[in-house]
Amino acid sequence: HCEEMHWYLGIVVAAALTICANAYDVAMTLEGNLRQSFFQVASIITTTGFGTADFAKWPEFSKTVLLILMAIGACAGSTGGGMKVSRVLILAKTARAETRHLLHPHSVEVMTMDGKRVSSEVIRGTMAFFICYAAIAVVSILLVSLDNFGAETSVTSVFATLNNIGPGLSLEVGPFGSYASFSALSKVVLTLDMLLGRLELFPVLLLLSPATWRKH
Repeated sequence: HCEEMHWYLGIVVAAALTICANAYDVAMTLEGNLRQSFFQVASIITTTGFGTADFAKWPEFSKTVLLILMAIGACAGSTGGGMKVSRVLILAKTARAETRHLLHPHSVEVMTMDGKRVSSEVIRGTMAFFICYAAIAVVSILLVSLDNFGAETSVTSVFATLNNIGPGLSLEVGPFGSYASFSALSKVVLTLDMLLGRLELFPVLLLLSPATWRKH
């Protein structure tokens, strides 16, 4: 069985049903609400970026769910953006293993995915990716916030570009909004975020590293 796919489908179904209940539109039928919720969840988590509804006007809880889906992203090996479900699973299992180790210091626990042992190199690489991802997101949000558009616009514009989503979750950068009002600095930052997110961070970081260009 594919553990990542099971979690991926579970996340999609849980998020869509939760959003359907929270952002239920009485002007639509139950079938219409479910279709709208599932479509937007699928569009966000696959980083396709399509919008059939103005989810920038949805309740804050539903928008927060979409923000989490932006960060999670698609499955490993796909062309989608985000951290990828496999990395999120490894991070969660690492946190669980560390917690168990604190409770039972002499225990030995082997982390597995799909019944196979996850090597320490993979765990270390995943942790490094997450640290770089978080650092880039924080710095980008700080730089974009210089435009004074508000926290929601600053945060979701960075998440939308870094994870290759497209639209953000505020009225300014939502599915019916535009990035045109951002300053030149913010546009450069968001453009770099798109490149970093599309190329999985490390290739761009290596390209920008002085050590890469140093003659040996």
